[in-house]
Amino acid sequence: MASTKSKAKSSNNHSGDNSKVWFYSLLLTIQYGAQPLLTKRCIRQEVIVTSNVLACEIIKVICGLVLMAKDGSLNNALKEWTLIGSLSASGLPAAIYAVQNSLLQISYKNLDSLTFSMLNQTKLIFTALFTYIILRQRQSIQQIGALFILILAAVLLSIGEGSRKDYGSDDPDKIVLYGIIPVLIASVLSGFASALCQWASQVKKHSAYLMTVEMSLVGSLCLLASTYKSPDGEAMRQHGFFHGWTPLTMIPVFINAVGGILVGLVTSYAGGVRKGFVIVSALCVTALLQFVFDGKPPSSFCLLALPLVMVSISIYQKYPYHAKKKET
Repeated sequence: MASTKSKAKSSNNHSGDNSKVWFYSLLLTIQYGAQPLLTKRCIRQEVIVTSNVLACEIIKVICGLVLMAKDGSLNNALKEWTLIGSLSASGLPAAIYAVQNSLLQISYKNLDSLTFSMLNQTKLIFTALFTYIILRQRQSIQQIGALFILILAAVLLSIGEGSRKDYGSDDPDKIVLYGIIPVLIASVLSGFASALCQWASQVKKHSAYLMTVEMSLVGSLCLLASTYKSPDGEAMRQHGFFHGWTPLTMIPVFINAVGGILVGLVTSYAGGVRKGFVIVSALCVTALLQFVFDGKPPSSFCLLALPLVMVSISIYQKYPYHAKKKET
């Protein structure tokens, strides 16, 4: 009887976690899909990239502390907090994400929104790779097949976007150097950092909110240190931190910060690879918003690719890896 009650309670907890995963994933999908368009429309070219990223990190710290205070975990976290524990769980991922965010800001301004989203989703492959290396988390044969379907979708999108040539810049060299290369490097860094965060959350039992606060603080310190000799630092000293900002600039900055909170929650509850599928799903949102606001209909290749994305998500969710029991 007690065993039955325990199983029922476990089932209810699992169902509750699944609901949270889908809810957080949906919000993150919308954020990822809308972010490129919001950035292009609301952030002017002269805005200093480092000031943009630093503002986002500060907002994440504030949001994380507020949410921890709301769920009652703030006091306990402050009592148990140690510098060594914080650096071991959040230090390296924070530094990596700080670099990644700067690269993404550069890429946003030089690529078409849908092209950016397509290249950005390659972080899924790197996340799966680093998750296996760090956590030894394997994928089932069906999940590996789902990843290959996803790659096929990415190839179709590449062909479609290459034929349209509606990038944010008209200079091919600038597109490659300041658009494609930064977003691909950011994808590799994101995969590595995501695996490290999953390790901290699931192995070290670090809370998602606390990790977000710590990573944002460390990332901000790294960015501030980089301004000592960087072009952005010189620009901020000459023109001020908020050079080029308008009231609209705060919209994508705040939305990006909320996305950072959601990334921590999805990684904590579902893992880095599943979070990566959210990024690919954001292609649907990006394509829809680009059609609605920019009047650019999705290419035929995009229309072929989007169902493949949906199929890959379904397969990946339905067929998780199960370790074979050893015969005795």
